[in-house]
Amino acid sequence: MRSLLSFPLMLLLLALSLVPPVLADATQAKKILIVVSGEGRGEGNIRPGFEMDELSQAYLIFQKNGFAMDIASPQGGPVEADKYDASEPFNAEFIGDAAAMQMLHNTLRTNAVSAKDYSAVYVVGGKGAMFDLPRDKALSALIRDVYEAGGVVGAVCHGPAALAHVRLSNGEHLIKNKNVTGFSNEEESVFGKRWKQEFSFMLEDGLIEKGAQWQEAPLMMSHVVSDGRLVTGQNPYSTLGVAEAMLTALGRPLSPRKAWRDELTMELMKQAMQPEKLDAVRAKLKADTNSYHVQLIGLVGYYQLQTANSESATQRALLFMELARPYMEEPQLQVGIATAHQKLGNLSRARTLVKAVLDQHPDMAAAKKLWRSLQPKS
Repeated sequence: MRSLLSFPLMLLLLALSLVPPVLADATQAKKILIVVSGEGRGEGNIRPGFEMDELSQAYLIFQKNGFAMDIASPQGGPVEADKYDASEPFNAEFIGDAAAMQMLHNTLRTNAVSAKDYSAVYVVGGKGAMFDLPRDKALSALIRDVYEAGGVVGAVCHGPAALAHVRLSNGEHLIKNKNVTGFSNEEESVFGKRWKQEFSFMLEDGLIEKGAQWQEAPLMMSHVVSDGRLVTGQNPYSTLGVAEAMLTALGRPLSPRKAWRDELTMELMKQAMQPEKLDAVRAKLKADTNSYHVQLIGLVGYYQLQTANSESATQRALLFMELARPYMEEPQLQVGIATAHQKLGNLSRARTLVKAVLDQHPDMAAAKKLWRSLQPKS
């Protein structure tokens, strides 16, 4: 006679038999493949390469959330970043990681890796990505295979150039009808003057041509777009958002971490754009200036002014420049503020500001030119 003590065990076995088998991938995550351009020479002066900030930040986020990584490039072997600030905490930590530097000095060839080994592909930007990544057929196939196997694909800044020629097995472009972003035409007009003439396509135009639904934020502002398992970021300041959105798409809860300075700065600037929060932003910046990258705030405002084609865009640029002004002894910023007032019709204020610059820097060409333009027409 069967013992009643075995009945609970029988129920347990029955329940387990009804549960779908768990794939090994669910309990032991595959690696993330990071792809960088191998185009770079002479810290970006001879040929543009990849952005170290976009590599180091994402690498550290993936690492702190439990993922192992490989680094690949189209040709394999050593690769060179464009000039960067090695003192930034994320770059310093990456450089101090012997395993990371070993991978960077010995990148895998994209045609020598297998999609089955990776749960995600992350493509680093930098202008070099516009040259060797779009023409790398092995990379296009790798991205397709990872995506079609249920993996996540992420790219930041110029990195989405690697998506331009990726076709799925049904023949359609991966990015067709997908929401994407990347380094915008507006940003390229300011920062891409040296190399863009050699691009085979402008990133924004090329992705739209392949059917992508393009999105963008104001110049130099962080912006991340997630469309299912496809994650793209607009510029270097979007890197952290892309890395964390990829982890979310992979179903990985994010580990707590301390925010980096540029990240805090971008959040502060977004808050400043809300009138009801502006006074609090000023107070926060004054109370703890060292936690924020004040020069970045001023530069974003200054460069946004260069492409501002509406009153609201000019006002936003002025807002950022004024926010940074108390902490930046930079006459060029003062000239930018005066120029914004001129564009907004505040001519008296513009004259006062530019005269103060000329009193201190009488030979400053930009200030003299602006001063002449502010004189009443005879």
